[in-house]
Amino acid sequence: MQPFLKWPGGKRWLISNYRHIFPTEYNCYFEPFLGGGSAFFSMMPQRAMISDINAALINTYHVMKRTPAQLRNLLVQHQEQHSIIHYYAVRAAIPEDRIEQAARFLYLNRTCFNGMYRVNRLGEFNVPIGTKLRFTDDIQFFEEYSAALQNAHIRKQDFVTAIHNAGDGDFIFADPPYTIAHNQNAFIKYNERIFSWTDQRRLLNALIRARDRGATILATNANYPDIQQMYADHNFYTRPLRRFSSISGIAGGRGIQEELLISSYQVDYEQEAQ
Repeated sequence: MQPFLKWPGGKRWLISNYRHIFPTEYNCYFEPFLGGGSAFFSMMPQRAMISDINAALINTYHVMKRTPAQLRNLLVQHQEQHSIIHYYAVRAAIPEDRIEQAARFLYLNRTCFNGMYRVNRLGEFNVPIGTKLRFTDDIQFFEEYSAALQNAHIRKQDFVTAIHNAGDGDFIFADPPYTIAHNQNAFIKYNERIFSWTDQRRLLNALIRARDRGATILATNANYPDIQQMYADHNFYTRPLRRFSSISGIAGGRGIQEELLISSYQVDYEQEAQ
């Protein structure tokens, strides 16, 4: 199943090319940086704990899970009114009703520039309008999205708290936010804004503890030497993977990029897509 959200740094490319590297047997699936949920919707786990720190994102998942028909109806209304004027009016106003908030979030996600999610210092969404005119092609699948989410506990929480709940036999897919760039200075400058080096260390330590409890771990990150080294130092397997990136904070960050795959188990790449 395809995800209903487009998300910067989403892992549709990973699922399309490396689906075979994900384990098929585990107790509970954990995804502490949910975003668009590409891996979750591909794997369709029987038990899942999915979470993110973004309150508006998590509210949208809750609404899709509980009231997909109402969400669909509101999105259709946005489609009927869609225009430059409507977009910026919706962007400027946050409704009080949670279902309307979710419809606003989904509308902006599908019509903003490049599916970006960006807020200013006041926490206000400030991405300009994109070029997409039609965005309701999948509304007949909203009940299927809802059905997939019935097996998941959806929570707004810090990733350390989420990972702490994983135990023996569970599987964690950790895809933290990061921006890829060609040089060290650019990497540090742009990544510190969204996921600091302190956060990187917190994530590493949380994954070490989860592994020690018996959890299986697959993670992605920027292919940056210090990140690769710190995971290798703690006996994780690492491997760079190439992919195309059309979203970046700087023009030089677009194009063919390398990301780092991190795992607690040795990955078999023999089936790797060419």
